Amino acid sequence: MATRIRMKKLLSELLKNSRRSDRQLARDMGTSQPTVTRMRSKLEKEGWIQEYTIVPSFEKMGIKLMAITIFKTHWKRESVEKGEKASMTRPNVIFSARAEGMGGRNVVVISLHQDYPSYADYIENIMKEHSEDIETYDTLLVSLKARVAKPLSLSYLAELSSE
Repeated sequence: MATRIRMKKLLSELLKNSRRSDRQLARDMGTSQPTVTRMRSKLEKEGWIQEYTIVPSFEKMGIKLMAITIFKTHWKRESVEKGEKASMTRPNVIFSARAEGMGGRNVVVISLHQDYPSYADYIENIMKEHSEDIETYDTLLVSLKARVAKPLSLSYLAELSSE
């Protein structure tokens, strides 16, 4: 049980800042560096840690819009596979999954765009490629230049993992 608590503590520390060395993490956690290295390896092997990445400045990358699009689709095996491949080949799609609710909507996609014309091109291409599979869709466009109450970051999850 104590090991599980320490594993969750390490995960919490990594969520706060994954750039720290195992030596620094060990110091912050009050344990040894080999212990931290073993725990990190175990978290990776067991799938608790899927990747190490950064959250960039969208503004500096020229990304001004986030689109949260919900689709109502006709579920057929080939349609699902086609949709999954389409999401994986579009680097601006950062999340795509099955969903439920809002009048039968069953897919949610979060995508990033440089501006409205690039979003319009994106949605037009989606509708062309998948017109026989998509019944309807709705999109919420979020300006990333507007005042942001809570910036996008997974570091907030550190509080959840420490509970």
